[in-house]
Amino acid sequence: MSLRIKILLALVALAGVARGEVKIGEQFPSFAPAGVVSLAGGGLPATAGQVVLVDFWASWCAPCKASFPAMAKLFSDYSSRGFLITAVSIDEKPAAALAFWKKQSPPFATLHDREQKLVKQVVVPTMPTSYLLDRTGKVRFMHEGFHGEATDKQIRQEIETLLAEKD
Repeated sequence: MSLRIKILLALVALAGVARGEVKIGEQFPSFAPAGVVSLAGGGLPATAGQVVLVDFWASWCAPCKASFPAMAKLFSDYSSRGFLITAVSIDEKPAAALAFWKKQSPPFATLHDREQKLVKQVVVPTMPTSYLLDRTGKVRFMHEGFHGEATDKQIRQEIETLLAEKD
């Protein structure tokens, strides 16, 4: 590999670190300081001590629309065991996020990153992207995109792993 390519790769790697990208093994940022609000009104979900799937979505994203029924089933199957889902809209227009939420009618917490502070802090690579957090709030798994049954199967295995862990 040429020196030029090595330098370019090093700069790309440093850019990810400089941007503050959230990686596997790191604490996930808190919702409140980022100004994230509940689309249903009321407070933010209490995530402490829970296994949490944080899913970033947008109303214009076709794979996001496909992922919501799968997430509703995940929530139904695992919520009684200490599993939560917080789906975070990055829509610039609150009305678009609200219309999507009303149409999907999810049984899990659906939030809006109204100022897009959280999505920028996390450096979300694509829509949708999900971060699966352990009971301490650390990112343990990450999924870029939604690929139907394959994604669902993998997330289920990861949820089972995290739910089986003791602090």
